[in-house]
Amino acid sequence: MSGTPPFAILELSADTLERRIDSLAELLRDCVLDGASIGFVLPIPASTSETFWRDRVLPGVRARTRLLLVAETAGSVIGTVQLGLDTPPNQPHRADVAKLLVHPTRRRRGIARALMVELESRAASLGRRLLTLDTRTGDPSVRLYTAFGYRTVGVIPGYCLDPTSERFDSTTIMYKTL
Repeated sequence: MSGTPPFAILELSADTLERRIDSLAELLRDCVLDGASIGFVLPIPASTSETFWRDRVLPGVRARTRLLLVAETAGSVIGTVQLGLDTPPNQPHRADVAKLLVHPTRRRRGIARALMVELESRAASLGRRLLTLDTRTGDPSVRLYTAFGYRTVGVIPGYCLDPTSERFDSTTIMYKTL
């Protein structure tokens, strides 16, 4: 074995994203079904996750205000992360990290780390020195981002509805200077 990971990290163009909406929607649904708090609640029909990629992500990728990276293996999307570049004129140095997703059966294999390393590299090459994100308080993602060097700014209580129940969860706001 040559030491290369069993997956590749790729940037999706708008055209490729359009062709891969079904597999991206399936990944998103699988993550929500596994309890991921990424803006959706159960039940989540396929049409809802397809609409997210088509109406919320695709326009930004097309306009080059959103970078979409995917991890794939054997033609299957197993992870994604997005970099939001549509910041106000007084924040050209900043970008937002969003929707770090790894398929539940593929976690703990270095996929999230590889996606974030590539995302941070791309951000730096675009002159973005400050990355911000939010994640559900208490999730393993908080430890993951902390391990990547992100620092907690604070916690907003009752920020979002839990995807699987009627309770409201807090969100942790984090940042990293590149």
